[in-house]
Amino acid sequence: MQTSNTTEQQIIEAARKIFMHRGLAGARMQDIADEAGINKAMLHYYYRSKDKLFDIVFTEAVEMLLSRVSAIFTADLLLEDKIQSVIGSYIGSIAENPYLPLFIMNEINQSPDRFVQRFVNTPSFPNIQGFVMLLKGEMEKGTIRRVDPVQLMISVISMCVFPFIAKPLLKAVFHIGDPAFAQFIEERKAFVSNFVLNALRP
Repeated sequence: MQTSNTTEQQIIEAARKIFMHRGLAGARMQDIADEAGINKAMLHYYYRSKDKLFDIVFTEAVEMLLSRVSAIFTADLLLEDKIQSVIGSYIGSIAENPYLPLFIMNEINQSPDRFVQRFVNTPSFPNIQGFVMLLKGEMEKGTIRRVDPVQLMISVISMCVFPFIAKPLLKAVFHIGDPAFAQFIEERKAFVSNFVLNALRP
């Protein structure tokens, strides 16, 4: 017989899969129950509402995405090492959960205010201002050329995330199978890092 903790974890795993594919609005409690292999009454016994389950899955997803990047932002590293580590970690985290970008985009479009407040107020949200100050300090010293820090960060995020969002299109256009795509993503860590660092050199 399953323990309570096992059943709860089974439900969370099922909810994560359903929410990642369908978002909050598109998911149904019955879908989650079916995916977990339990009846709907048992699902409601553990979690009374879809919103409660979503809060758990959302928090886990955002923590996973941000915690590694936040740790690198606060680490005592040279700027070049920090940029390489952030890019590698960001791409690696998404590769472990490739539906996360679409999940986040879907929730931004459906409930922008709710999402922004939850996202920005997450305890592991990176110290963006600290990183901006680091960039500006390096610009003043002349070690990197002057760029708009916001434009830089948005460009880095875009280069990391876009292949996951456009995966079906990229596979079709460039005739890439799943194994080759996985290799492409792994190689992209170095490509994006080198691209950004070359663009910053004076």
